[in-house]
Amino acid sequence: MTRFSPQRLAQIEARYAELQAMMASGNLDGDKFVETSKEYAEIEPVAQAAAEVKRLRDEQAGLEEMLAGDDAEMKAMAAEEVDDVKKALAQAEHALALQLLPKDAADERPAMLEIRAGTGGDEAALFAGDLYRMYSRFAEDQGWKIEMISANASEVGGFKEVVANITGKGVFAKLKFESGVHRVQRVPETESGGRIHTSAATVAVLPEPEEVDIDIRTEDLRIDTYRASGAGGQHVNKTDSAIRITHLPTGLVVQCQDGKSQHKNKAQALKVLSARLYERERAMVASEEADARKSMVGSGDRSERIRTYNYPQGRVTDHRINLTLHKLPEIIEGSALGELIDALTAEDEASRLANLDG
Repeated sequence: MTRFSPQRLAQIEARYAELQAMMASGNLDGDKFVETSKEYAEIEPVAQAAAEVKRLRDEQAGLEEMLAGDDAEMKAMAAEEVDDVKKALAQAEHALALQLLPKDAADERPAMLEIRAGTGGDEAALFAGDLYRMYSRFAEDQGWKIEMISANASEVGGFKEVVANITGKGVFAKLKFESGVHRVQRVPETESGGRIHTSAATVAVLPEPEEVDIDIRTEDLRIDTYRASGAGGQHVNKTDSAIRITHLPTGLVVQCQDGKSQHKNKAQALKVLSARLYERERAMVASEEADARKSMVGSGDRSERIRTYNYPQGRVTDHRINLTLHKLPEIIEGSALGELIDALTAEDEASRLANLDG
């Protein structure tokens, strides 16, 4: 565990006090006030954690001084308390270290959720539908809002592809380790012989960029309209409301046909395109930093097999951290997905702390 010097604690305390004074002065103009407010909000939990470390160190020093003294009664009292204070101090230093880890700027942002059926035909599409329901219910439990942007439904149920927007506090931070290949092992309903089949679906979680992050030039886009297909009655048959946008520099293609309005479909498609372009930029930066900082949780590469859902044995295994939970029904219903997410987050934090110490 990283041990923080008194000078480092004093620096945090001094900067926090300085920002407090600036905020209270009333002398900050608009942009400076916004900038200072943001830094103040970021440093406040750090300063509180640092203050707790300082308090417990002072308390431990006082108890150790009592233990070294001649007063038997005071020594006995100090002996009872010193171990508890040491444990509390270790926890406080760990909490401060977590606060000081580099933050992912995208953690608090909304996210795009993309799920695509992989190998396995109809069964893969059904599994993609199960995953979409799992994330939808988890989102509801978190108090988030999930809105389907586009979907290509399978004839047997589920989805060949589905894209949704999830908004709320800390969406990307919670879901960012879900990207990758999810594998299912189960007996399909259409399997008369009772044989277990293995199918897969790909999940991608993309942080939603802010306007300043991505500049999409109109001249870089080719926008095609076409007649939507699928359910929808007369509207689908008569209206060229579906949109296909091709980003010429990268070759990325986004389609949206779920809205009745061509204008709405275009807006949604541009939103998805922005998220994908932002993900490309983040991936390039992450690749450049890969040698300097690696996470045990994984890269989020969509080709990486990250998790297996084994129905006959009722278990879910996350291969990145070798964690198996015998709670498949609760996980696939979304109620126990948080246990997997919390374990992945803890493993990532532990890995980054180890790199910090090293």
